[in-house]
Amino acid sequence: MSPVPQEDVNGFGYVPPVGPITSGPKQRKKSGVAAKKDESHGCPMRFVRPDLSSRCTWIANHTKPDLIAGTQGPHSIDLRKEKAGIMPTVLHAIGNTPMVRINNISKSAGLKCELLAKCEFFNAGGSVKDRIALRMVEDAEKSGQLKPGDAIIEPTSGNTGIGLALAAAVKGYRCIIVLPEKMSSEKVATLRALGAEIVRTPTSASWDSPESHISVAQRLLAEIPNSIILDQYRNPGNPLAHYDTTAEEILEQCGGKVDMVVMGAGTGGTVSGIGRKIKEKCPNCIVVGVDPLGSILAEPENLNRSDVTYYDVEGTGYDFIPTVLDRSVVDKWIKSGDKESFIMARRLIREEGLLCGGSSGGTMASAVKAAELLGPGQKCVALLADGVRNYMTKFLDDQWLADRDIIKLEDEATTWWADEKVSSLELSAPLNILPKVTVEQAIDIMVKEGFDQLPVVTGKGQILGVATLGSLKTKLLKGKVSATDPVETATYNTFKKLSLDTTLGKLNRILDTDHFALVVHRQRLYSSEHEVEEREVIVGIVTDIDLLQYITRAECGKLGSDSDSSEHELEEREVTVGIVTDIDL
Repeated sequence: MSPVPQEDVNGFGYVPPVGPITSGPKQRKKSGVAAKKDESHGCPMRFVRPDLSSRCTWIANHTKPDLIAGTQGPHSIDLRKEKAGIMPTVLHAIGNTPMVRINNISKSAGLKCELLAKCEFFNAGGSVKDRIALRMVEDAEKSGQLKPGDAIIEPTSGNTGIGLALAAAVKGYRCIIVLPEKMSSEKVATLRALGAEIVRTPTSASWDSPESHISVAQRLLAEIPNSIILDQYRNPGNPLAHYDTTAEEILEQCGGKVDMVVMGAGTGGTVSGIGRKIKEKCPNCIVVGVDPLGSILAEPENLNRSDVTYYDVEGTGYDFIPTVLDRSVVDKWIKSGDKESFIMARRLIREEGLLCGGSSGGTMASAVKAAELLGPGQKCVALLADGVRNYMTKFLDDQWLADRDIIKLEDEATTWWADEKVSSLELSAPLNILPKVTVEQAIDIMVKEGFDQLPVVTGKGQILGVATLGSLKTKLLKGKVSATDPVETATYNTFKKLSLDTTLGKLNRILDTDHFALVVHRQRLYSSEHEVEEREVIVGIVTDIDLLQYITRAECGKLGSDSDSSEHELEEREVTVGIVTDIDL
């Protein structure tokens, strides 16, 4: 997948300039205007796509900076701040982060090169995103797009929001952050402490869904007077913050020569900005991009083929190609998984004393693999994007990791059934529905067949998601979908998958937070003379009722009911004449 060309906006009808996003002159008035929807896709009118092709004309060493004017081509230059004894505000503590040698992990991996970590969690707000937040705010101030009393709105996975909330707190702006429900409670608490207003959106919503954090932010922009979306996906200040400062710091700290730089990719600003400057100063340096399984940022495209439908690592990866991501500067992509990311993050904390976040673990794990190509005297820099503060109740918690099969807890007290397998349960074959079945038809099928959820599967067997009765009902009653919409528009695409060999102990932990899980079996399909495909086949849907029935039947057997009553005793009983639900309504 490539960024959408400017002349092809796929029905969204508006080709904007680069970020930020404003509503134009009509926005600055005393009363808000209700946002209108484009009926063709349900997103706000004049919806600005985050994946339009870049208008940047960068060529290595082509445009020289004008230090007197403070510009380079059409852009401003952000010079590195000098270290001060007393800083005027906390915003001066953004940048100039330390470079730390990785000793124990490098030694255990047998690396011959020098492995280094650029520790971005030393920034004032705790992440690399502080740099772009400050840059975008100050650029908007210089251009007159952001004025005293204005409101900053931003769709974000959390770290950019924290950086913006930090800047807004110091500078006196109102700040509204729109972020998916997946993001940690620590990020939300930090944002609220900084005075930001929080709007949550479904994690399962695709970027172009009316419910996505991007669509919701643009709807708020139309409703709130004197507001602006700085738009990290399209704002040139995103990669420029790293081109002007982060990359220069890396080069200076490495003595002007670096042989490999490894970075995670989210919006792509870090990879693009650092990658471009490095390619100008050290043309032979290998730039490595890290993209989580389940994301589509990596190249070539076949790297992105995966059965992963959900990943727990935050702040990295996307289901579209952001405008600011320049994949041409990336020499090699490595896909990372949750398990290796969190295990390496814990190792960085335990063995190196670096209190970093989960995505930093993925970056370092990838750096250890990539650095095997380097020899003595060469340097590999891994950029650690954020710190552990945001994940205290997540990967820092052993039980959280155990629930996801990332670690196994020792001496864990278990019940008799904990080591039994899911195959022990009495699972009936599920009823699947095709994506084009309407919402109304799906509800009718569930009511008639007695199901609370139905897998949505393509004709070729691909699992798209799960339609639940409760979700369909809620969305239908709230007007988010209509009865004639295809059911695929209202399905959950984040769900847990288990095998028949999964233990009931693990199933029990999953059902503590999830209402159901799909039990799948891998099937090999001979499709041509030289090709064998692997597919997942749903063999059942398991809920806590299935688990409870198995346990009670095994422990107690079936209990009969004693319906005998006294021969001479007159009883009054309530007789059920019907059951009414919201479905009947």
